[in-house]
Amino acid sequence: ASTRPIEQCQSIIAKLAVIWVGSMTLSVPEILLWQLAQDTSPVSGGVTEFCTMKPSSNLPESIYSLVLTYQNARMWWYFGCYFCLPILFTVSCQLVTRRIRGTEKKSECRGTKHGQCESHLNCTIIALTVIYGLCTTPENVCNIVVAYMSPDMSKQTLDLLNLINQFFLFFKCSVTPVLLLCLCRPLGQAFMDCCCCCCE
Repeated sequence: ASTRPIEQCQSIIAKLAVIWVGSMTLSVPEILLWQLAQDTSPVSGGVTEFCTMKPSSNLPESIYSLVLTYQNARMWWYFGCYFCLPILFTVSCQLVTRRIRGTEKKSECRGTKHGQCESHLNCTIIALTVIYGLCTTPENVCNIVVAYMSPDMSKQTLDLLNLINQFFLFFKCSVTPVLLLCLCRPLGQAFMDCCCCCCE
């Protein structure tokens, strides 16, 4: 059996750098949009700090105008960069992987442990993508509805939509590690061994 080439460390680091730098670049407008503000609490009467979605007036004029433009189109930026882009990237990677595996010799991977590991990894990635899509769809729908209908909606409705967004965010963050532990058996076994060791 022919041995598979192992990807070089420099190539892996370059891919990770592109992903991390790209993610940080896409999140810069969101960082500039939010700022910390102070207000007097109607309940306690004390000064409280809270985050508000309002660009700081201390920003340079060119950046300030760009942030205002981003604020007006935020829901579409959020929908494109944080929903469509990750799902399209995952789907395209899956299609490329399937095409590459299809061009290889059928006897090379089929029935081997390596082929089973690749198939299991693909199932894990697809499951994580489905969970991500299901949990972020309501958030994107709420963002678009709020952006276009917020003047006609009551404060209670807006608070309810925000609560729904927070619930799905919590659900996504909670389900992802559980799904990884269940689908990735070595990781799940290592986690269980660590828990048993701590309990003893």
